[in-house]
Amino acid sequence: MAATRDWVPAGVDTSSPNVARIYDYWLGGNHNFETDRSTADRLEQTLPWIRQSVRLNRAFLGRAVRYMLAQGIRQFLDLGAGIPTVGNVHEIAQREVPEARVVYVDKDAVAIAHSELLLAGNDRTAVLHTDVRDVAGVLNSSEVRRLIDFSEPVGLLCMLLLHWIPDGDDPAGLVRAYQEPLAPGSLMAFTHINSDAHQESFAVASDQMARRRGDVPYPRSHDQVLGLLGNLALDEPGLVGCGSWRPAGPTDIAEDPSWNELIYAGVARKS
Repeated sequence: MAATRDWVPAGVDTSSPNVARIYDYWLGGNHNFETDRSTADRLEQTLPWIRQSVRLNRAFLGRAVRYMLAQGIRQFLDLGAGIPTVGNVHEIAQREVPEARVVYVDKDAVAIAHSELLLAGNDRTAVLHTDVRDVAGVLNSSEVRRLIDFSEPVGLLCMLLLHWIPDGDDPAGLVRAYQEPLAPGSLMAFTHINSDAHQESFAVASDQMARRRGDVPYPRSHDQVLGLLGNLALDEPGLVGCGSWRPAGPTDIAEDPSWNELIYAGVARKS
C-alpha cells in the first residue's frame, strides 16, 4: 500500500515492520505496508499457525468483552489496541450496552489515525496516542479522565500486549500499576504467546523481526505468565489456551487442537 495515501500520518516509518500493521494484515485489513506484509509472510513460513492464532485471539477478545458486560462492567481501557478492524471493543460493547465507554491506547500513529476516523462522532469512545509503558500519561490523560470513572469497575484489555514488554521493563510492575487505581470487581482480559511450545520456531521468528528492525516478542511459560498477575485472581477456567477459554461456537476453536493452545488467555479479577 503506497505511503503517499492520505491515511498515512506524517512521520510514519513505512520501511520498518510494525506489530499493529502485521496484525491488521493477518486479520485481512488494509492498513499495512509492503514491509509489514512481507515480514508477516516470512513469519508465517516459520510459524504456519500464526494467522489462525491471531484470529483465535480476536475471537477471545469478543468473548471477554461480552463476559465483562455480563459482570456489570460498562467502561473499558484497551491497552495496545492496534488498528481498528471488525470486532472492536466499542462495537461489541455498545451493540449490547449503548452507554458503554471505551478508551483505546496505542503508540502506532497509523493505528491512532484510523481509530480517530472510526470513532469520529462517537462521544463515548476516545483514542490516546501513548506508549502503554507511560502509565501516568495514560491514566492522567484527558481522554481517560473524561470517560473512565475509577470509582466503578473497569474492563482492562491487554490483548497480545505483555509479550512485547521485556523483563527489563518489568511487565509485572506494569500490570500492577494499571490495576492499583481500579475499583474492586474490575477485570483484566489478556493474551500472551507462550514458550511452552515451538520454542525453536519462536526463536527463528524473533531473529527475523530483529533483522527487519521490528519489535521482538518475549514468549513466556505458563508459570511466568501467572507471575505477571500478582495478587489478581483468575476467573474460571483460569490460564488456558486461547481457544479453550469459554468457546461459544466453532469459530472460536481451530481445527487443529494444538493451535488452540499456542496463545495463553485469561480473565483476572481485582477483589
